[in-house]
Formats: sequence, C-alpha cells, structure tokens
Amino acid sequence: MFEFLFKRPGDKPGDKPAGQGGQAGAQAEPSASAATHSSNHQRTAQAEKLGRIGDDEAAAVEFILQCEFSELRLAAAEFVHSPALIERVHTAMRNTDRRVAKLMQSRLDAHRHREAEHRRAQAAVEQAESLLKDALLTPNHVAELDRKWSVISAPELDAAFQTARAALAQRLEAQVALQRAMIDRVAALRQLGGAGLSAAELGQRLDVLAQEQDEALRSPEHPSLPRALVAEFAAGMEKLRAGLQVQEAGQAALAARAAFIDAQQAKPVAELNAETLRREWKALPHLPQDEQAAELQRRFDALLATVPQPEPRKPKEPREPRPAHEGGAKAPAKEGAKDNKPRGADQHFIDTMDAMEAALQQGSLGAAADHDKALKDAREKGMRLTPAQSDRLAHLRAELKRLSDWARWGGNVSREELIKTVEALPTQNLAMSELAKKVGSMRDRWKALDSLSGAAPKSLWERFDAACTAAYAPAAAHFRHLADERHANAARGQELVEEAQAEIARLREGSVEWKHVAGTVQRLRLAWSHLGAIDRKEKKRLDALFADALNVLQGPLEEQRKAEMAEREAIIEEAAAIDPHDRHAIDTMRALQQRWQDHARSLPLERKSEQALWQRFRAVCDDVFQRRKETMHEADIERRAHEAAKEAISARLEAAADSVTPATVGKVLREAQAEWQAIGPVPRAHEARVEKRYHAAVTLVQQHADQARRAAGVAQAGMLRDKLRLVQELEQAVAADNAGATDWEARWSGLPSLDADMERTLRTRFDAALAALRGSAEQKAAYGRTLEANRGKLLHELLRLEIGAGIDSGPEFARERLKLQVEVLQSSLKSGQSAGPGSGRGAQGGATAQLRDLCALAALVDARTASRIEQLALRVAKEGK
Repeated sequence: MFEFLFKRPGDKPGDKPAGQGGQAGAQAEPSASAATHSSNHQRTAQAEKLGRIGDDEAAAVEFILQCEFSELRLAAAEFVHSPALIERVHTAMRNTDRRVAKLMQSRLDAHRHREAEHRRAQAAVEQAESLLKDALLTPNHVAELDRKWSVISAPELDAAFQTARAALAQRLEAQVALQRAMIDRVAALRQLGGAGLSAAELGQRLDVLAQEQDEALRSPEHPSLPRALVAEFAAGMEKLRAGLQVQEAGQAALAARAAFIDAQQAKPVAELNAETLRREWKALPHLPQDEQAAELQRRFDALLATVPQPEPRKPKEPREPRPAHEGGAKAPAKEGAKDNKPRGADQHFIDTMDAMEAALQQGSLGAAADHDKALKDAREKGMRLTPAQSDRLAHLRAELKRLSDWARWGGNVSREELIKTVEALPTQNLAMSELAKKVGSMRDRWKALDSLSGAAPKSLWERFDAACTAAYAPAAAHFRHLADERHANAARGQELVEEAQAEIARLREGSVEWKHVAGTVQRLRLAWSHLGAIDRKEKKRLDALFADALNVLQGPLEEQRKAEMAEREAIIEEAAAIDPHDRHAIDTMRALQQRWQDHARSLPLERKSEQALWQRFRAVCDDVFQRRKETMHEADIERRAHEAAKEAISARLEAAADSVTPATVGKVLREAQAEWQAIGPVPRAHEARVEKRYHAAVTLVQQHADQARRAAGVAQAGMLRDKLRLVQELEQAVAADNAGATDWEARWSGLPSLDADMERTLRTRFDAALAALRGSAEQKAAYGRTLEANRGKLLHELLRLEIGAGIDSGPEFARERLKLQVEVLQSSLKSGQSAGPGSGRGAQGGATAQLRDLCALAALVDARTASRIEQLALRVAKEGK
C-alpha cells in the first residue's frame, strides 16, 4: 500500500523498490558499504576545507551554508562574529540546524544587548555633559546619574563618563566649599554684633566680609548659595553698617564736645558766660548714652559751676495806697461824713479777697472771677469797706482785668491753634472712632476756653464749627453706615427667625428629615453668630424669638439624637465583642464601620458627642486590629521559622548535590520531600522564592545524579565497546579460520567486568565463538555460516533500535529505515497499538534489554556497523534506560 513512498524519480513503472524481492539482502551490504565510504570521504574533505578557512568570516558563512555535516557547521559557526553575517546564518539555519541557529541567536542577543548598553551609556554621558553646562547643579541630579551608570556596562564609554563625572564632582565640591564659607560668614557676622569692637576695627571686619561675599557672588557656582543665607547676610551687613555709622557719629560727637570743654577750660573764668555755654553746648552733636557721654556731661557741669552766676532780680515792691488827699477835695468831706458810721468788711469778705488774690497769683482766672462775683454780691448787700480795703479790692479787680485781657488774647491764639488742629484732622487718616473722639475733645477744649478766656468772636466760632463739621463728616458718614448695617442685620435676623418658624411648621406637619433638621439648626446658629451688630432693643427682641424657635426645633432633634447615640453605643459594643482570631473579623469590622458611616450620614450628632463616640469606636477598632496584628505577627514569626527550615532543606540539598550518587539520590529526595511536607506554610511574599529555590535544589541534585548515572553508563558503554570488539574480533577469526596464537581468555580477563546481565550475554557469545574456534573444521564452518546468516538480521535489528533511539542511521539506510517505519506503522494499525518510535516487537522491554538482545546476536559486522552499534550503546548509556 505504501510502495509509492519508495519510488525514485528515475524508476520505471515496472521496477520494484530496492529491498523488495530476493535480492534485497544481497544488495544491502554493498550499497551500505559504498554509502559509508562516500560519506566518510565527504566528511574528511569538508573538514580539511574548514581547517583552511582560518579567520575569514565570509568563507565560514559560505561553508556553513553548503556543509552537510552538523558538527562541521557548528565548528565553522565559531568563526562568525559580524552582526550582518550572524543574521544571515541565523536566517538560513533557523529551520535546518538547531545548534547553529541557537548559537547565532545568542550572539545576536549579545550584540543587541551591547548596542542597548552603548546607547544607554551614551545617553548617560550626554546627561553628564548637560549637567556640566547647567548653571545650577544639584546633588540629586548627580546621584540619579550615578544610579543610572551603576547598571550600565559599557567599557568603551567609561573613560568619557568618568571624566565628566570628575568634573561634576569638582563642581559639587566647589558648591560645598562655597556654602560652608557662606555659613561661616553669616556666623562671623552674627558674632560681630555683640563683639564690642571699636568703629575702626568693626569697619575693617565688615569690609573683609563684604569683599568675601562679593567674591562668592561672582563665583560660577553662586546660584547654589542658599537664598535665605544671602538675604540674612545682606540684612545683617546693612544693620551693622548702620550701627557703625551711629557709632562713628557718637564718637565724633564725643570728640567735638571734649574739644569744646577743653577750649572753654583754657579761657579765663571771667570771660565765660553760663547762658552762652549752655547754648553752645546744646548746639553740639547729640551724645550717645554711654559712660563717656556721662563723663563729658559731668565735666561740663563742673565747668558751669566755676562760672560766676548773675545776681537775681529783686521782686517788685507792692504799690502803696494813695493818700486820701490825692483823690480830690471831696475826700475829706466824705471821710468826715462817714466818721459817724461803722467801717470795715467782715471776716468772710476779707477771706474772699484773700482767696481772689491767691487765685490771681496762681493764674486761676475762673476762680478769681467767681470770687469777684461773690464780692460784688456782698457789696450790693450794703457791705462798707475801709479805704484800704477799697483800694485793695480795686487793685485786685484791675489785676483781674489785666489778666483777663491777656487770657482773652491768649484764648484767641489758642482758638486759632485749635482751628488749625481741627482743619488738619482729615489729613491724618485716623480711625473713625478716634476721629470722633478728637473732634469731641476739640469742642470740649473750645468750651473750656470760653469759661477761662471769655466768649470767642463770632467769626472764630463759625470757622471752628465749620472745621469741626468738615472733619467729622467722614465719621458721621461711617456712623450712618454702621446704623444702616445694624438695620440690615436686624432684617437678616428677622429672616432667620422666620426661617426657624417655617422649619417648626414643617416639623409639626410630620415631614421630618432629621439630617436636614440638624443641618438647618447648625446653619441657623452659625448664621446668627455671624449676624453682626444690632440695636440693643431690637437685638433683645430677636434673641428671644430666635431662642424660642431653636428650643422648639431642638426638642425632638435631641430625642432623635439620644436614640442615635444609643445605636452608636450598640455598634461600639458589637465591635468590642469581635474575636480578632476569627477569620471573618475583618469583614465584620468593615461592616460595622459601614454602619457607622451610614448612621453618621443619616443624622450627625453634636460635634462634641460625635467626636467622643468616634474616638471610642476607633479605639475599639484599633484594639481589634492591634490584637489581630499581634496574632498575625505571631503567625508571621512561625511562618518565618518555617521559611528558615525550608531554606535549610534547600541549602542541604544544594550542599549534597555534589556528593549524591544514583544509588542514594532516591533516598535523599524522599527524605527531603517528607521533611518539606511536614513543615507549615511560609510568608506569602516569600513563598514563590522558597519554592523556586527548593525545586532548583531538587533539580540540581537530580542533575548531578543523572550526570553520575550517565557517566557510569558511558563508562559501561566504553567497557561494553571493548568487550564487544573482542567478541567481534574472535568471531572474525572464526569466520576466517584463523586460530592464531592469541590468548583470548587472557584478553577477556584483562577487560573490566560489565553488569551481570550484559556480562553473561557477552560471555555466552564469547564462549560459543571460542568453542567454535577451538573445535573442528566442520564446527568452524557451521559457526561461520551462522555468523554470515545473522548479518542481515543484525542490520535489521540495529536499524529498528536506531529508529527507537532516534539515532540517524546515515543516508545510505534512508530507504530501509523508511520501509521499516512503514512496516511498524502497518503492524500498529492492524494491532491498534501506538505507532511511535520503538513500537513493535520488543517494545515492551527497555532500550537496555533490546541492546542486550542485539549484543547476544552473533553475526559478522563491518567497521560501519560496529560504529553504529557503539553509538547506539553510548546513546542508551547516556539516556540511562
């Protein structure tokens, strides 16, 4: 059915495929031998061509594209390093030679990684150079640049980056030095304020600091100076400069006054005048408040004490009363006419005159005028005075008139000053209340002047009144505005009262939304607190109405809030009853918090009560979370202990990987697995890492065991090869009837022993061949025919085992290999079994058993067949089957 698979393009329709008919066995050996010889010849020729390539990458690429042997292509691929040529080879070998394609892919990945690293390094170098050009270099930018460079591998740009980085480091060091110097200058400037230095030394120090500051501000790194320190230095420098000027002015004043005292002391005492000295001393520059100024003042006082003082003026003698005859001729007549009547005032009148005289001497014109009025009233009642008393009274009234005239003149002058002061009030930008007080005080002073200096002229009064009215106009407008505001506030208060009453009406109707009621009460209270000033009478009425309305609103609101507080208390108790060890504790707590939020949104409590309840609820929640956290902490400690135990298992497996053997690997892994399963869970964040390390350790142990097993298998394969070659050589000797002088037993004994089954199999075959060699000629001929007859069967079994092991049999066996695979497929289809490699006869046994059966088959073999058997034995040993 599958004959078409074996047809060649040049076959005739009547031809049969090779291997069919009776000639298949006869033609197989010559064709295989010829194909093997041709393949070896091509391999040798291409190997020589590969040796002549050298370092020529283009020639190596062409060789790879034309070579038919994978190991030679892989060797030639080692010479290809250019990206373009690597890409070409990878494209050509991607579906042809997996090893070469994998090598090229790894080199492409490495090249792309180097290019990416180079680009990142170039970007880092450019960033460093741009930072060097920035006027303001900050350390965080340099630190970020260092972090970028730490993960970059680009040796070709390392020198350029290090050069730029060194320049950046120098700039940062310069900035640090500049900032430290700035801090030191500010500290030195602060110390100069209380150092008590002289003006010259202080000025010198300030000049040095100012020069250093100017140099720092001219530095290329001056933008890095802290602005606060620069401003503080400038302010401190300005303050000390001003103090220095004051100090220099004080010293100049001290020197000038000291020179003045020295010059005056050098003059004769008779030429000095006290008033002149005082006037000149006062005209000198002002002295500072220190000990030197006090000393100079004492010297000046001592100088004044040595100057002779002028004699004091004598007080005026009181005017003597005129004699009676100076008044005219009628005086004696009057005096004589009155001689018969009582004369002289009473003691009260005399006391009043004394008081009037004392008031005049003290300048109290108002009191003197009152006393004068009392004296006039007493005279009108018939009080008679003596001439001396009359003269005294006239003298007192004349003095009162004179002082009153002076007072009237002085009062007018004072009124003029008052008018000027009032006219200047609008330019002083006074507060309205202070302006009103000022104007009121000016009017009071005007009235006081009226009582002291008499009535003012009408023109002055009109001017004063107009000035007061003009000055008071802004205050009057302000007070009118305040009055309007009070009326507006009263209207707003009435609106609030009406709003509260409307809310009461809605409450009584039954349409209650407690959150709205609470918000309305709070809003009304806040609006009432911000209402502003109201007239006292109106405010008293509105306060009463507003308080009554709020009381009506707050009654049911407080009842509802009490119920709400009870509900909050219940939530707190439920939260306190939560078991923190319960797995649903967090969900329960979140549900309670949601209930709390719902209640808080439905009806807010008073701020104080709300805050107190919330603090209690939060404390309970925090306690639950804290206890759960402690529980989780204990569990976390336990998980960390588990993690340490599992890490120890992984470390033990990693340490035992080198010493494990195929015989002990099972026990080691079973014990580790049992111990691993007995340990509890680890922290979730580290679970993947711990599991990964454990599996990696198990894989490492298994790999080492597999390597040891493969090494043992390879060693066994080597020993099998040696003994098999000995047996094959013995069989060749039997077939050629060449006994020779070889000691076959000694050669067999000189080889190491194999495993028991294989040793027994080969020993049986060796003994049979040795017995035939030592037997008669008929035995040798019979055994030789057996060996020759088993040649085809050996090739057939070898080909089947190569198919099962996945070994390439060579191009000369392609048709036979395909035929055998089709036969296996046909048999599997008939039997309903799997048609994979190794299916068919003997598939139930392992590859080792099949190899042992193959080795038990005595047959003549050529070099190619022996090589194929050795390759099969090596593959079976490596796979450990």
